[in-house]
Amino acid sequence: MSLFDLTGKVAVITGSTKGIGKSIAEQLAAHGAQVVISSRKADACEAVAAEINEATADGAGSAVSIPCHIGDKAQIEQLITQTKTHLGKVDILVCNAAVNPFYGSMADIPDSAFDKILDSNIKSNHWLCQMVLPEMVERKDGVIIIISSVGGLNGSSVLGTYGISKAADMQMARNIAVEYGPDNIRANAIAPGLIRTDFARALWEDPETLKNATSNASLRRIGEPEEIAGLAVYLSSQAGSFTTGQTIVVDGGR
Repeated sequence: MSLFDLTGKVAVITGSTKGIGKSIAEQLAAHGAQVVISSRKADACEAVAAEINEATADGAGSAVSIPCHIGDKAQIEQLITQTKTHLGKVDILVCNAAVNPFYGSMADIPDSAFDKILDSNIKSNHWLCQMVLPEMVERKDGVIIIISSVGGLNGSSVLGTYGISKAADMQMARNIAVEYGPDNIRANAIAPGLIRTDFARALWEDPETLKNATSNASLRRIGEPEEIAGLAVYLSSQAGSFTTGQTIVVDGGR
């Protein structure tokens, strides 16, 4: 267990009130971390933090709620500032929150949707990293995990801009790994395939659609959020201390 022990670590997870982000927060806390639950809605953040605190009442990790809209730089600054005020530091940053307001050809995407995807999926992650890296450099220790997608590895006729943003997230992790590796900071991206989340509901809610979506995966099934969370625990812990600059695909063998 010591390889995966996160006792004393503080983790900020954006978009952590549901889906992959929530599962990551739950598992980091279960392994001893103090986690910050963050999304736009304060009541949702408080509810998830309460769930985690109840589950970890035996002395493992804990959770606090700090709402944040990732499209607003001032709110991101408040997220990091309040985390330091409440918990003293940020050891682990998980950039999970993302949007996709457009489905269709890149020829038809309005500028407003294009800008929103790039701002939310790339620029906000860049801001978050900028804000936590200086203290990580000072401590000579830190972990950054960016939740990307297999969409960043494949072309798409209907999710083109989203894929562009997710490919950029992979490159962001590589750049941080190169620039900050000498300071013992590790940065990696996780590229999930089809996972049972609200974000991907259109691909799994209908049985026939789900069958088609998973037919070319080795495991012939959809993934569950906790199957991404386990990798986040690995990357955050001593077990993953020699893993950096990578994009790790978790897609059931697709």
